[in-house]
Amino acid sequence: MLTGRVSVSGRVATTEKTIPRAHWKRPSRDRVQRIRQKLADTYGLPHMPPHRRPLDELILTVLSQSTNDRNRDVAYLRLRERLPTWELVRDVPNAEVEEAIRPGGISKVKSKRIQQILTALTEHPREGHEADPFDLSWMEEASLQESRDFLCALPGVGRKTTACVLLFSYGIQDVPVDTHVGRVGTRLGLLRPGAGAEEQHDEMCELMPDGSALEFHVNLLRHGRRICDAQRPKCDQCVLARMCPARKEFQ
Repeated sequence: MLTGRVSVSGRVATTEKTIPRAHWKRPSRDRVQRIRQKLADTYGLPHMPPHRRPLDELILTVLSQSTNDRNRDVAYLRLRERLPTWELVRDVPNAEVEEAIRPGGISKVKSKRIQQILTALTEHPREGHEADPFDLSWMEEASLQESRDFLCALPGVGRKTTACVLLFSYGIQDVPVDTHVGRVGTRLGLLRPGAGAEEQHDEMCELMPDGSALEFHVNLLRHGRRICDAQRPKCDQCVLARMCPARKEFQ
């Protein structure tokens, strides 16, 4: 079962201050590495081997939106117990899916989205995979761009969800930028203030040293949850305070 991992919210952090792209300078590799090392020293190195179940990860990520880890996991387990095949989830009346995932919150919206995704996979499978459109194992060997384009064409699937599927399923170096990662990254000067979701994902992928996507994503998320709160960040407890351009805004 794909439960127990850190969930990511679907919202991307925004800020009132905006810096035009023409005036923005990407941080140096040295700065990125120093931030990465500080976070690793504080939170350790996450150990999450690829599970190679991309469709399960896709549905789990839909369920994770606007809820906590426990409720997401309960919703996922109930769905798999009551409707053990994805064909069943696709074909049963929507009310059955909605009831199964109710503990995860906003079940009316999520149940429709899940069935829309499964229907789209059935109607528009990858070429050569018509016999089993739910088999997404081809992504392990495909290019990042091909897998990204395929997933982003599904109903309601954006860059954050796509990055979760590729990173957690196969260790492919795509970085999910959720509300915590976006907020912390912007405050630290890793991301341009005012950048949209697409730009934030592109920039975070560009900044990451090879093989560090999972580590950096998880540790930025942990830091955002524990220290770098949206309204009242604990700057006096922050190991990155001396490196943070936003610190003066909260003192």
